[in-house]
Amino acid sequence: MELILEYQSPLDMLFHWECVSPDKIYLHQPVNDVMKTWTWKEAGDESRRMAAYLLSLELPLQSKIGLISKNCAHWILCDLAIMMAGHVSVPLYPNLTPASIGYILKHSDAVLLFVGKIDDWQSMKPGVPEGMSCISFPFCSHPEYENWNDIIKKQGPLRQNFQRNPDEVGTIIYTSGTTGEPKGVVHLFNNFSFTTLNAIPQLGFTAGSRFFSYLPLSHSAERSLVEMGSLYSGGEIFFLESVPKFSKNLRDAKPTEFLAVHHIWKKIQERILKMIPQKRLDILLQLPLVSGWLKRMIKNEIGLRYANNIIAGASPTPVELMEWFAKIGIHIQEAYGMTENWSYSHVNRKDQINQGFVGRPLPGVETRISDNGEIQVKHPGLMKGYYKDPEKTAETFTEDGFLKTEDVGYLDDTGYLKITGRLKDIFKTAKGNYVTPSPIEMNLSGNENIEMACVVGNLLPQPIALIVLSETGKNKPSQVLHKELETLFNDLNKSLNIYDRLSKMVMIHDIWNVEQGILTPTFKIKRNEIEKKYSAYYSIWQGKDGFLVISET
Repeated sequence: MELILEYQSPLDMLFHWECVSPDKIYLHQPVNDVMKTWTWKEAGDESRRMAAYLLSLELPLQSKIGLISKNCAHWILCDLAIMMAGHVSVPLYPNLTPASIGYILKHSDAVLLFVGKIDDWQSMKPGVPEGMSCISFPFCSHPEYENWNDIIKKQGPLRQNFQRNPDEVGTIIYTSGTTGEPKGVVHLFNNFSFTTLNAIPQLGFTAGSRFFSYLPLSHSAERSLVEMGSLYSGGEIFFLESVPKFSKNLRDAKPTEFLAVHHIWKKIQERILKMIPQKRLDILLQLPLVSGWLKRMIKNEIGLRYANNIIAGASPTPVELMEWFAKIGIHIQEAYGMTENWSYSHVNRKDQINQGFVGRPLPGVETRISDNGEIQVKHPGLMKGYYKDPEKTAETFTEDGFLKTEDVGYLDDTGYLKITGRLKDIFKTAKGNYVTPSPIEMNLSGNENIEMACVVGNLLPQPIALIVLSETGKNKPSQVLHKELETLFNDLNKSLNIYDRLSKMVMIHDIWNVEQGILTPTFKIKRNEIEKKYSAYYSIWQGKDGFLVISET
């Protein structure tokens, strides 16, 4: 397929749909179980009014404007308004600590902040620099700030179609980061254009596409797939109202394009197994007259009956989990990308899935493996660099312009890419052997009893695995669970090299989530936080009898 190099900005696409499909619904936002909608014309009008207001503030062009909110219609409208006014969006994750909020807003030189759907804004609010003006989204309780609706009622719309050049900065995305301070990744408008125009023909997005938005729009994966994918294809976006309403909102949306991370796929699996226990499911799937009906029923119940692309990303998805879903007719397409390349790198096309691999390169992507096994990629949509950090930027690129991903892997003979670990995650045991934890963790988390796993063992004689049980595992009788975990432990160790074999499996009772600081907003485990919290116990756990240790922390 020919590479598309022409430039079309997201604003060009908005202006196009305003003219071509003004009355077609673009955004669907549930509020207290009532669906509010915006047509392309209405979305354009609100964005234009807010853009006109931003221009009235007479801020210098390319001013940095913060945006902190869970996904909602006004997240998209706000981003478009910032673009129209000639400024740069700085999205923040909606669950950051006050310290992180303060760091990002100060480091980015933000001059204004939009505040939207937040669970506990009062606890986060101290991170906003003193004197910074804030604007509240509608349907949110921030009475101390000027409200979006009040502003657009008084403000006329921007009439001209404001243009943005391909080499202008469009956004600065601060990485969630598993270690250290977040880095500001600078992306140009050309990156939006190049990646989306070339991805759409590969994924088959059309004006009939329906996107379900719930993963953070402050992350490049959701923003590139959902925001840019909808703008460039003319498709519709359905938003999540709240986590407890996830199942209902997903069923109502009936998305054709669905992106989820490993953590979400485990939750969906648990929900299915609550409806139909595994033994009964296995029996029913073997009955020819029942199997097809059952698969349709399950996909209807979870909302994926009409899904055209069912994508997994952000962190590796265990092959066992993908195989489990494939048996019920849900074929997961693992993809690979990162903030620094606008999540545009590799993907399994829906009719060419190679389980265990993250797919083949998207158009224009050059891939190579360095001497130390690092995956390196290059294409016209790579970041410009890290904001205010030329040294780190230089370290992240090779002399010939390839992005150093810090991921380890290999390419097979047909061009499929396999991720085998992270350079910085590899640790050394007391015996002097280097262990790559990711493949071991994948095998563990592929088990229905385990929601998350982290393999540790720096300077220990042998690695140990810290595990958090899934709801399925928690609900099993202790004797049954113990036996199944022992079988998993023994079978896994038989498949590993002697120096990789686990000496213990430690069942952790603590909650591992974003709020506790153990996971990033995209549900990746922060190994440094695991080490801080549990490393003092490693030797104690390793010295206990039996393969399974129950943590008392």
